[in-house]
Amino acid sequence: MMSYSLEEVIAGTGGALQGQLAGEFRFSRIVRDSRDVRAGDLYWAIVGERLDGHEFVGSAADAGAAAAIVAREELSGVPGSFPIILVDDTTLALQRFAAWKRQRMRADAIGITGSVGKTSAKESIAAVLAEHGSVHRSKGNYNNEIGLPLSILEADDDVDFLVLEMGGAYAFGEIRQLCEIARPRIGVVTNIYPVHLERMGTIEAIAETKAELVDAIPPDGIAVLNGDDPRVRAMASRCRGRVITYGLGADCDVRATDVESDGLKGTSFWLHINGQRHHVKVPLVGAHGVQIALVALATGHAYGMHIAPMLVGLRSPGVQVRLVFERGPGGAQIIDDTYNASTPSVLAALDVLRDVPAERRIAVLGEMRELGSVSVEEHRIVGRRTGELVDVLYTYGELADPLAEAASSVPRGTRPPLEVHPFGLAEREELVDALRRDLRRGDVALIKGSRGLEMEQMVAALRERPDDIPAEGGR
Repeated sequence: MMSYSLEEVIAGTGGALQGQLAGEFRFSRIVRDSRDVRAGDLYWAIVGERLDGHEFVGSAADAGAAAAIVAREELSGVPGSFPIILVDDTTLALQRFAAWKRQRMRADAIGITGSVGKTSAKESIAAVLAEHGSVHRSKGNYNNEIGLPLSILEADDDVDFLVLEMGGAYAFGEIRQLCEIARPRIGVVTNIYPVHLERMGTIEAIAETKAELVDAIPPDGIAVLNGDDPRVRAMASRCRGRVITYGLGADCDVRATDVESDGLKGTSFWLHINGQRHHVKVPLVGAHGVQIALVALATGHAYGMHIAPMLVGLRSPGVQVRLVFERGPGGAQIIDDTYNASTPSVLAALDVLRDVPAERRIAVLGEMRELGSVSVEEHRIVGRRTGELVDVLYTYGELADPLAEAASSVPRGTRPPLEVHPFGLAEREELVDALRRDLRRGDVALIKGSRGLEMEQMVAALRERPDDIPAEGGR
């Protein structure tokens, strides 16, 4: 189990102890939210965009923290006897401590980046590698200059693999900095899309930030690249080590052909790997599920794993992280894919909706944010596909208006006209009420939107309650 002595914390951070703390004391947890502090924890006062952790040192002390990492001595509401470890900058100290620990670990680190699918790839890769050794993976989306160091510090010293998500696409050099801390031997790049285009300006700039991971791979390392994405494939020339490509293309090293969906039961395909062909079935839903499987299989292949244990790993319940199926009002089924939204992820979710048996297919789509100058066209792309597949469309947020317009323009042939119901960001409760009234047995409703919309709250409000279930025969 992870724990740190006072001497290790001081050595790793370069800090100085102010106050008294027994030299033999060990911190079993590092906590940056004072509300989560338990007795004996080390509280880390991170300075964020909205909150300064120094304001909550007193609360952490009251909750039982053994000490705190701080960057200033003047702290209000903190007992004079409370031990503090004074550093120059708490975020930099966290990064130094993680780098100090990483140098003392024997684990291989697998860094994962891309515009879409990083968390899914992380979970599938971790599940496959767990059949080959002990694994620690970053939790949630701990993928930035604070989350990645915490992920390393939370790992046991003797794990075999560190599977770490790496964010980026906010500024040049961010992923390079994360790689200096994590020292990945395997680098995985999922794709390049105009996500965060408002911040980076061009898709080429986004690709350049992601390529920083490939640049960091050592000569004895491996880059696992999405061979179907030309911007990702082009990164192969920058890798000093070996390159493994995955995808559907004929020239990918690990590829899938003859993909068949079995609805909620999963997906089957022919896997071509290492000159052999295997017919496999994975419990992953939709086209996105194939990519989740392939990136994990390619990474396992990089370690020489056989197909059988890799498939065992892919059957782990935690692999399908994005799509959650819930029962909703009136006995309807809800596909909860509210984690985030971009054009490819929404299109993949719509394909899942298409493959699920239903009397009516309903899409509840929130706006996609941070798309910059391509926002209108990207929403129209999603709208056209939506108009082809669904019977009822609800949109949430004004940026989604082009989506609704494009969906309405799709020819319906002999099908009934598409029902379109746009809602503004101030109309969350009205949208939830409308869904409660409209959903019924036989419906399948996909709910998806950008993370900032917090559409998971809609799912929570719609989740099945005993009085939601209609009497036999429906209504």
